[in-house]
Amino acid sequence: MLIKKKIKESTKVKKHFELNFKLIFTILFLFPFVPIFAQGGEIDMVAYTDTAFLILFLFMIFLTIVFMVYHVGIQKIPGEVSLWAKFMDLLIDAKPIENEKEILLDHDYDGIKELNNNLPPWWKYLFYITIVWSIIYMLVFHVFDIGKLMEAEYAEEIELAELQKAQFLAGGEFIDENNVKVSMDPGTLFSGKEIFVKYCAACHGNFGEGLVGPNFTDEYWIHGGDIKNLFLIIKNGVPEKGMISWKSQLNPKNMQEVGSYILSLQGTNPPNQKPPQGEKWVVPADTAAVTQ
Repeated sequence: MLIKKKIKESTKVKKHFELNFKLIFTILFLFPFVPIFAQGGEIDMVAYTDTAFLILFLFMIFLTIVFMVYHVGIQKIPGEVSLWAKFMDLLIDAKPIENEKEILLDHDYDGIKELNNNLPPWWKYLFYITIVWSIIYMLVFHVFDIGKLMEAEYAEEIELAELQKAQFLAGGEFIDENNVKVSMDPGTLFSGKEIFVKYCAACHGNFGEGLVGPNFTDEYWIHGGDIKNLFLIIKNGVPEKGMISWKSQLNPKNMQEVGSYILSLQGTNPPNQKPPQGEKWVVPADTAAVTQ
């Protein structure tokens, strides 16, 4: 009775185990085909492949642990071959030592004989998997054009990098008082004028003629009349004269634009100019302003 009870319990556990194993194996088998049937949105095949291999690796670890637990946890019935032993026989397909005579070849090299063993099934299965995977790869990348080849991914990354570079240059974060250059580009002057009217005109006049602040249209400057000096003044302000720092409201590109616009006002001779302040600015020979 005890043996029959153990056989019944073992058979019940085996059925549940085999059912769960078949279910997991089916899900794992169908997983690589999901992108082919997916609709809407592009698939990142590189990330997907990495994920698939990770899941496969974790599944193999899980399978090994389950088999070990199953093999150790279920008491072996007398005369029954364990499931683990069956599984290993299925993977290796090797003849027991006592049966090697069945596959012994006639060749004899100085007493050394050769066995006609079959290729291990685990090796053949992996080889078959590579064939199936290559077919899937061909269909995905070369027939249905679902994924992107490395060349296309490289071109896309270069395009994205160029876009990011353009955005970075447009923001002007790399500009400071040491490398700033005056620009008389119409687009730069237009942006500079908008900034000037919004932030500077209240103190310097709509045309740079000077109000509370100094006149920008003559040749006299209090703190220097080149782009680097202007950039530094706009950036840090002159607290003792009532001019605030604009670095929290204007980015470096904006400061370069408004500085260039201010320099473009020299000699415009607007009405109601404020009297000259400071000293007449003469550009030093070795630090002449560079226009870009």
